[in-house]
Amino acid sequence: MWAEDKVRIVDIADELGVSTATVSNVLHGKTKKVSPQTMKRVQEKLEERGYIPNMAATLLAQNSSRIIGVIVNDHEKYEGRVLTDPFVASSINDLADEIEQNGYFMMIKKTTNLMEVVKFASMWNMVGMVILGFCDHEYQELRSRIRIPFVVYDGYFENKGRICNLQIDDLDGGRQVGQYLRNLGHRKVLCISDNQECMDQRRYEGLCSGLGFRADFMMIPMQKETRIRYYQEYLTQLCGYSAIFAVSDYYAVDLICFLQNSGVRIPDDVSVIGFDDSDICDQIVPSLTSVRQDYRARAQMAVRLLKQMKAQPEYTEDFTIPVKLIERNSSQRLCD
Repeated sequence: MWAEDKVRIVDIADELGVSTATVSNVLHGKTKKVSPQTMKRVQEKLEERGYIPNMAATLLAQNSSRIIGVIVNDHEKYEGRVLTDPFVASSINDLADEIEQNGYFMMIKKTTNLMEVVKFASMWNMVGMVILGFCDHEYQELRSRIRIPFVVYDGYFENKGRICNLQIDDLDGGRQVGQYLRNLGHRKVLCISDNQECMDQRRYEGLCSGLGFRADFMMIPMQKETRIRYYQEYLTQLCGYSAIFAVSDYYAVDLICFLQNSGVRIPDDVSVIGFDDSDICDQIVPSLTSVRQDYRARAQMAVRLLKQMKAQPEYTEDFTIPVKLIERNSSQRLCD
C-alpha cells in the first residue's frame, strides 16, 4: 500500500464521528474515559479499514508493553541452530502458549552476550524476561544492571536476590535412569556429554547412584562433524556397552542415527536413553526412552513468578521441578 493510501487516525475518527484523541486512546490502551460501546466501535472500524499502527510507538506509549522477552544463549555448540534444539524448541513452544494465555506478547532474542538484553529490554519496555542457557556470573551481573524481573531456566549459581531460578531435578532424573537400567540387567553402562559440570554432572551422578556403581563417562565434542569422527574412532568402545545414557535428547538421537548408520541395532545391540522428553522422542525409530520434564508446568510457573516479582520487586526463589522416566522402544531388558 502506497503512503497516500494509508488509513489515518483522523479518517477513522471522521467516519465514526468521534475525536482523534478517542481513537488514539483506544489504540494505546488508554480506555478509562472511553465507553465500552465506543471502544468496540473504534476497534471494529480499525479492523474493517485495516489500520496498521506503529507497534513500537504504541507499546512504548503504554505504561506496560505486556511484552515478555525470552532470551536464549546462542552457544557455539548449537552451530547457529539453537532454536531448533529439541529442549529449546519445546521450552519456547510452551512459553509461547502460556504467555499468550495470560494476555502478554512474547519476543525472542538469541545472543551470546547476555548484557545485550539491557538495551533490548529497555527499548521494548518489557515487563519481564525468561532466560535460558547462560553462565552463573552473568545472571548476577544482569540483575545489577536492570530493574525488570526475570526468571532463569536451569541456573546453577548462588542466588543473591531478585532472581527466580527454575531448575528440574537433574539428580533424580539420572537416578531414575540408573535404577531402570539396573532393573533391566545392564551392568556395562556409559554416559555421554559435552561437559562434566552443572546439570550434566548431576545427571551423571544420579545415574551412578541409581545403578549402584560408577558408570563410565565419555566427553564428546560439541560440533557435529567433529563428534561423528570421534564416534567413528571409538565405535568399538561404544559397542562394548549394553546401554548408553545421553544427557540430552539431541545427543541421544544423534548417537542413535550414527550407530544405526554403522550397522548397530537399537536396542538389540545397545540401549540408548535421553533426557528432556522433547517431541523428537516420538519422531525417531525406535522411539526414544527419555526423562520427561514438564515444559508446560515450567512455563506456567515462569509466568506466575514474573507476575509475583512485578508486584514484589525483592521476591527471590529457587524451585526444583520433578521429572519422570518415560519408557519407549530404544531400551530393553538384557537376555539372561
